[in-house]
Amino acid sequence: MTDRRIVFVAFDGFQPLDLTGPHEVFHSAGEYACEVVATRAGPVRSVSGLVMQATHGVADLDPAGTDTLVVVGGQGVDRAREDGALVAWVAAAAAGARRVASVCSGVFLLAAAGLLDGRRVTTHWAREEQLAREHPEVRVDCDPIFVRDGRVWTSAGVTAGMDLALALVEDDLGRDVAHEVARRLVLFLRRPGGQSQFSVALWSRQPSTDPVRAAVTAIHSDPGARHDIAGLAAHAGLSPRHLQRRFTAELGSPPAAYVERVRVEAAQRALTDGDEPVEAIARRCGFATAETLRRTFHRRLGVAPSDYRARFRSAAGPLAGSAEEGRSV
Repeated sequence: MTDRRIVFVAFDGFQPLDLTGPHEVFHSAGEYACEVVATRAGPVRSVSGLVMQATHGVADLDPAGTDTLVVVGGQGVDRAREDGALVAWVAAAAAGARRVASVCSGVFLLAAAGLLDGRRVTTHWAREEQLAREHPEVRVDCDPIFVRDGRVWTSAGVTAGMDLALALVEDDLGRDVAHEVARRLVLFLRRPGGQSQFSVALWSRQPSTDPVRAAVTAIHSDPGARHDIAGLAAHAGLSPRHLQRRFTAELGSPPAAYVERVRVEAAQRALTDGDEPVEAIARRCGFATAETLRRTFHRRLGVAPSDYRARFRSAAGPLAGSAEEGRSV
């Protein structure tokens, strides 16, 4: 058996994609042996009703020999972390594992096992406040889609578990193998861990009045335009000071910050969709220079534009622009 033994921890009420997504990534890499452990061997019902078969129960699986421990999340995690036998098994397996990972709210089980003290972690954005409140010993950062702190890896919810699994494959087997797995699973727009869980279009509040809506429409219609407060105020038909107040109140973000996020997303799309030079993308998306774009990417995403392009596009190149972008943020 391969030394790369992945053990998934599941429980009643788990989120099925937290398990099946990473499981398929590891299986596709061809270098891993995957097992599933639960409180008892046998059927485990997911939150959506899908039933999965746990190959082992904690009473019959030796926690020693686990290379990578992956704890999945789901609504059932709150009950699971009260299961003393399951928590003890997680702690024992983690003690000897090369690395430990959680997907989504699985981080609560790691915290219950005492594995996260002083560490920086992430989880699904909807659980951020609960995790910070219940575990002040943990540094919670729910902007990235996954975080590595030493040998502990944590990820945001659902599909982010696949991004985490791809990063683990890359850590083990190199970027080329990870790219090939991503291509096979049609995930070749692979997201770096520093990418935010939050998208301007999906996660910002929507404008509630026509003047602010007009300003927002102008920003999205041409991210590279000047979009200073005077210009946006002209679109809105308001004074600059009035627009500043209304915009921030309605969208929860001042105009300048909103414009920057829209420009970053425009640059992300441009970097993965074509071969345009970074300097040209910077000018077209409103950053003026490649250096300004580089500094903004490092601050917001934790990577350089060139690295972002390399990570998001397949090694073969031509297929990169053909995927749906439903997983991008």
